[in-house]
Amino acid sequence: MVRVNEMGLFAGRANPRLARDIAEYLGIGLGDIEVRSFSDKEVYVEINENVRGKDIFLIQSTCPPANESLMELLIMIDAFQRASARRITAVIPYYGYARQDRKDQPRVPITAKLVANLITVAGADRVLTIDLHAGQIQGFFDIKVDHLFAAPIFVDYFKEKHFDDLVVLSPDVGGVRRARAYARRLNAPLAIVDKRRPMANEAQVLHIVGEVKGKHVLIVDDMIDTGGTMIAAMEVLKEKGAREIYASCTHPVLSGGTRDRIERSSLKELVVTDTIPLVENQKVSKIRVLSVASLLGEAIRRIHENRSVSSLFI
Repeated sequence: MVRVNEMGLFAGRANPRLARDIAEYLGIGLGDIEVRSFSDKEVYVEINENVRGKDIFLIQSTCPPANESLMELLIMIDAFQRASARRITAVIPYYGYARQDRKDQPRVPITAKLVANLITVAGADRVLTIDLHAGQIQGFFDIKVDHLFAAPIFVDYFKEKHFDDLVVLSPDVGGVRRARAYARRLNAPLAIVDKRRPMANEAQVLHIVGEVKGKHVLIVDDMIDTGGTMIAAMEVLKEKGAREIYASCTHPVLSGGTRDRIERSSLKELVVTDTIPLVENQKVSKIRVLSVASLLGEAIRRIHENRSVSSLFI
């Protein structure tokens, strides 16, 4: 049995608040590591304690600035590998570049696979992540992947609202499986958005498949970037007589002016997690943040103790 004092929990600069919350859940302190950038933006990492033979967990979302966060993760992994850590688990709450997961037109990369290769070659032994954009990304790795889901956190939150007329809406056909899981746990019917995407970050909603008139509607998605699909869907939902519209997403990318568009929209509430940090001056009144610290903390504890984490994959 691995002793608790052989665990090392370290974090990059991408999401320090979540890292501190995970450490608090585990009842341990974050390890001593220096991560900074030179004037030309090159990343420098120095581990300020002995990690030889330790079971290391590195917490780093590849969130904006995505390239800098990714390089930090790779350099940290390399540093711990060269410092003779026994095992290195990359804890990546938000796995960036996940939308580039297939070759859907000529002469484009599969960047999600490239990032998986980089993490593996850097020296990671395992990856722990939440709500990948596509489940098959797990297959891009040649190392072990633990893929958690934030659904139980959202389901518990919306159950407390005691809706008796709720409809769960998938924003696209690809998200039907996720929406169906929510609908089953919330004992609600399912509706689907029929849309097309003329170009990247632009969505056109054609139809809503399902009955939404006079209903509370919950739109569920893994991430929201520009919010184009959600806002276009809301317009159609209102035309069809929806009562109140809620939305949930695990990863609040919320790029550009998305926060302002959400604030001006007819959305009642957007519920997100802290896999990507929202700084205080970027928060809006309609956004509610739920923490995944306990979910990740429990997974880290079980991985460290060589116990099953399968009960968390629901």
